[in-house]
Amino acid sequence: MSLVLDPAAQDLLFREARTANTFTDEPVTEEQVQAIYDLVKYGPTAFNQSPLRITLVRSPEARERLVALMAEGNQAKTSAAPLVAILSADNEFHEELPALFPHFPQAKDVFFGERPVREGAAAMNATLQAAYFIIGVRAAGLAAGPMTGLDFEGVRKEFLDDDHTPLMVVNIGKPGPDAWFPRSPRLAYEDVVTTV
Repeated sequence: MSLVLDPAAQDLLFREARTANTFTDEPVTEEQVQAIYDLVKYGPTAFNQSPLRITLVRSPEARERLVALMAEGNQAKTSAAPLVAILSADNEFHEELPALFPHFPQAKDVFFGERPVREGAAAMNATLQAAYFIIGVRAAGLAAGPMTGLDFEGVRKEFLDDDHTPLMVVNIGKPGPDAWFPRSPRLAYEDVVTTV
């Protein structure tokens, strides 16, 4: 059975897409980021939590501070990418639930009144949204370079606050020369899927 999505779109989003390691200097505009968000905000999360928060690092001074917190192998590409986004989980997402989950506004207190519960839910659902964000970057015709090689506590202290947990940093832009490593293998269907 074939997929409904056009094969060219399948290639753009999955088969031909890779983590970019170099970028051109073509800027990524605010309008492009807005369009990406306006698409990916519809991806599902539990209770419609929507805990992902995106911090765009645009100023040279902020970029310098972030680069210093990246693992050595990620510093040059983070320094050179046209746009860098810090993706984090808002551990106080429950404050938005009365608006985001209006048919059961009590969910804010019934399910998420305790901070450890919120932190677990925020981490899982914001990570899911981060995946949507990466696909959205690809849908915009851009390349994403998501990275977790960084000083998480340093990023939190430098760019966020105690209510936000950094998840990853994503370099964004048009792919540059030699942007891709060779495609790594993937597991076969029968190695992943079990029927019970």
